[in-house]
Formats: sequence, structure tokens, C-alpha cells
Amino acid sequence: MSLFTQIPYTLQTLIANIDSGILALPEIQRPFVWENAKVRDLFDSMYRGYPVGTLLFWLTSNNAQAGRSIGQANQTVPHSLIVDGQQRLTGLYAVIKGVAVLRNNYEREHIRIAFNPLKDEFMVPDASTPKDPAWLPDISVIWKPGADLFSIVPDYLARYKAARGEDSLSPEDESHIKSALNRLHSLPGTYSFTVLQLVPDMTEEEVSQVFVRVNSMGKRLNQADFILTLMSVYWDTGRHELERFARESRVPPAAGAKAPFNYQFRPEPDHLLRVGVALAFRRARLQSVYAVLRGKDMETDAFSPARRDEQFDKLQQAQAKVLNLTDWFAFLTCLTQAGYRRADLLISNMAAVYAYAFFLIGKHDFGVAQPELRKVIARWFFASALTARYSTSPESVMEKDMAALRDISTAQEFVSYLEGQMALTLTQDYWNITLPGNMATSAARSPELAAYFAALNLLDARVLFSRVKISELMEPGLQPRKALLDRHHLFPKGFLKKHGITAVRQTNQIANMALLEWPQNITIKDDAPSDYVPGIMQSGQFTDEELRCFAHWHALPEGWEQMSYDEFLRQRRQLMAHVIREGFERI
Repeated sequence: MSLFTQIPYTLQTLIANIDSGILALPEIQRPFVWENAKVRDLFDSMYRGYPVGTLLFWLTSNNAQAGRSIGQANQTVPHSLIVDGQQRLTGLYAVIKGVAVLRNNYEREHIRIAFNPLKDEFMVPDASTPKDPAWLPDISVIWKPGADLFSIVPDYLARYKAARGEDSLSPEDESHIKSALNRLHSLPGTYSFTVLQLVPDMTEEEVSQVFVRVNSMGKRLNQADFILTLMSVYWDTGRHELERFARESRVPPAAGAKAPFNYQFRPEPDHLLRVGVALAFRRARLQSVYAVLRGKDMETDAFSPARRDEQFDKLQQAQAKVLNLTDWFAFLTCLTQAGYRRADLLISNMAAVYAYAFFLIGKHDFGVAQPELRKVIARWFFASALTARYSTSPESVMEKDMAALRDISTAQEFVSYLEGQMALTLTQDYWNITLPGNMATSAARSPELAAYFAALNLLDARVLFSRVKISELMEPGLQPRKALLDRHHLFPKGFLKKHGITAVRQTNQIANMALLEWPQNITIKDDAPSDYVPGIMQSGQFTDEELRCFAHWHALPEGWEQMSYDEFLRQRRQLMAHVIREGFERI
């Protein structure tokens, strides 16, 4: 039995259906991510009569979810949801209707496409386009309500001749221009799409599978996507609140306004959803939560609207706590207390997501006192980020954590559970063997290196061979044109090259990197350590105590400048692990 029927649709019909709400966006895909050049290419292909791919719609049934329309707000219950074709239809609708699209950065943008009717060319306009009479700067004017092609064509010709001269266009040119503009104007009514319409009784997972199979550029739709879709149906305000909070966490607010903006953690809507789900249901696996929110009885498999409303009430109460700015900034203080002062130190967003969930559970469900809560969550985040606890199968790991909390009833038991889990992971063998071994990498972003920088913040360390604190140059929001801190090769690449070591995975080992202020980095250049280190040590700029502190903070083995490169890396990894441990124990 076929899962779909094949139906032809003109672009004009699709636009009208989107406008009326008959055809809706199910919100199980990403925001508009196409570059304007791809929209230009789409119009160019359609103008020339080329195929631009099929569209995939999901025919809704009486009890199916509704979706959010791309067009103007309306109350019409959609007949079909767009599964594949969102980017194409959104781009076409935005240009033809002259409306703004929502970008990935949560800012709205009007897509403008220019057209040269004399050469049949499309382009993304730049600053010079409006000054060139050969180009219609924005083709949206052709389909603007009340627009008259009989006035657009004469206006174009008059503007062209005024700039290029009355004799600049031959009768053949004028005829071609009129024909091209008329062809573009009639494009919505003449261009036809092939639509594959899925049957209504398919499950969300089956729809997801179809989407992946027919769209090789698509991403597998996850359970967070489906829950956010479900929210659009039964609690649209909650969905908008998540999106607003995520957007405002990235954009500095107006003076005096209260907003979640920060420089440490910029969550996505699905991150905030996960926190709310953990707080409301003590669950991490969103697949089971999706069924619960639909009102499914996990024992009988029966669905109940009353049960659905009850579960959404729980989620609504939890989300109010998740988006509470007092709690939000109290949690961000935990990240600061853990030494993670900036977003670029967060290698794993999931560590921050689940740390926030534990923070809210500890505060609202167990009543842990604020000072103790801040300390234990800071330690938990540091340990989770360092060990990449939630980087592999994060839902499974968090599900076990949530299951363990179901047997806990007091604040002390909550704190003891977190401390016990950290003790099980951060053993002597971890600090002395596993952690140094994990640092045998050249990855520019690794959880171990981020934890090392966080530890330097916690230890109030100074930049190597400087009296400036690392924390001062890592101050959130401090983003000068030239980075004030450089990761410098202690054994310079030029020096290593002379000894036959050229592979990046060797020269860029994180144990070969140290934080320097950029003027110092420039001065050292490619000198051997045995050449540049004695000059610094004997310059008299620093006391013996300062030099000892530099060696301790920056994990420099005694006599390191005379060591072989391999021995230096081995010893420095051990010392860096000791610094990380010291920083953790300082929390």
C-alpha cells in the first residue's frame, strides 16, 4: 500500500494555501537557513522552466496536530503539513509576499532578489544595484498588492532611458523587457510543483524516516523536534517563550530591560525544553516524554485528552521555573564559580543543560540552601564538563541520574548523590592516568583543555611571564580586535621543524601550548626554549616566588627548556592534570 499520493500544485495555489493556513509548517525542522543566493538560484531555475524538486506534505487527520503557518496569523486548521520543502516554500513565500524570514540568529530579514529583464538575470542586490537602471532592485514589487504590471514596465523603461539615453533601447530590447517582466509576473500561476502527499495515519517516526530518505541534505528529526511541534498545538505560548528566551540570551537588552542575555551559555529552545522535562517528569529520554505529553497511559497504551492536559500543566509549571531570570542568573553564577566564565569554554552544551536541571531540582524539589547548592552544582558542572559525562548517549546517562533521584527525599541525600557520583568518576587513577592520557591530543577544543583554563581562573593565575591575571583577560564580553591572550607554542613550530617534527598533531599538542599576552608571543617567535627562557628568568623582571608560581600554574616541569620534546609533553600533561585537580578542589 502506497504511503503517498502524487498531486500537481501551481506555486500560486501553494502561496494561497499558506496564506489561508490550509498548508502549514509543522515546526519539526530548522529555521530558514538558506543563503539569499540559493533563493536567487531557485527563482532563476523556475524562471527558465527547470525542475526544482518535489515537495513532501503530510495530510492531517481529525486528531492530528496543527502547525504554525508561514504566512499571516490565522485560525484555520491546516489540511497538510510541510515535511520536505520548507526552505524552498519559505524562500518563495518571503519574496513573493515581501515578508521577513526568521534566521538562525533569531533576527528577521527581508530577502531581496534583483532582476535584469534585458539579460534575464537574477542577483542578490548590493549597494550599487539600486543605482543601476538595468536592474529591478527587488522583484517583490511585481507581486505587491495593488501593483500594476502596466505601470511597472513603463516606469522601468523610463528610468532606464533617463539614465542611458532615449536611444539606449531598441524596439527589440523593449519587447524583450516587457516579455521578461510579464513572464516573471506570471510565474506563480504558470510554474507547477509535484507534491507527494503522505497519508494521515503515519506516525511521527515514520514521517521522520521518509524525510531522511527523500532529502539527503536533511537532518534526522529528533524527539525534541516532535515535542516542540506538540507544544505548538496544545501550548503555543510555551513554545514561543522558549524561542524568546533563547533569542534574548544572545542579544544585549536595552538599558534597564531584564533579559537572560549572558556571555557564558546561550541555550537553544530544545536545551530549555530538556531542562523543563527533567524538572517536571524526572525524565531525560524525550521519546517516552512525547508519549506522556500526548496523554498516553504507559500501561494500557490508551490516549486521554484529560491526561494530556494534566501532563502539559506539569510541563508549564516546570517551564516557569526554567525561564525564571532569578534562577537563571543564580545558575550562571555556578558556572562562574566553576571557572567557566565564557561561552567558548563550554565544549559540551549538554553538561550545562543538565547542570541547570540539577540546579532547579535541588532548589525547588529538595530545598537545598543556596550556598551549598551553588557549590555542589559548580563542582558537578566542572566534573561533568571535564569527563564529558553527557557527550556520549547523554539521554541514557541522564536517565540513570533521574532514576536515582526518585529514591531521594532530602536535601542532604541530593547533595550526597552528586558528590558520590563525582567520587566514583574522579578517582586517583583518573587524575594520575586517565586525564593525562586524554590530554595527548592536538584538538583546539577539548574538555580537558577547557577545564585547565577554568582551573587557572579558579587559582587566580597570572598569564605566563606577566602580572596580568588570566581571569581579567577572559572577562566575559571583552572581545578586542586582537586577542589579548594567545595560545603560544612553548616549543615553537619553527624550532620543532628543524628537528623533523612537522605534523600538526605533534606540534599543536595541548601540552605544548601556554597562554601568553600577544606582544610576548610575537617577541618569542621561533627561538628554542633553551634560548628564550634563560633570558626571561635572568632578566630581573620577576621575583623567585613569581617564577615559581608561573611554573606551578602553567605546569612547567623543572628544567623543561632543556628536555626532549617527548619527555616535556609527558611531564607537562601530568602537571596540567594536577592543576586541573587543584582547581576542582578549590571550588
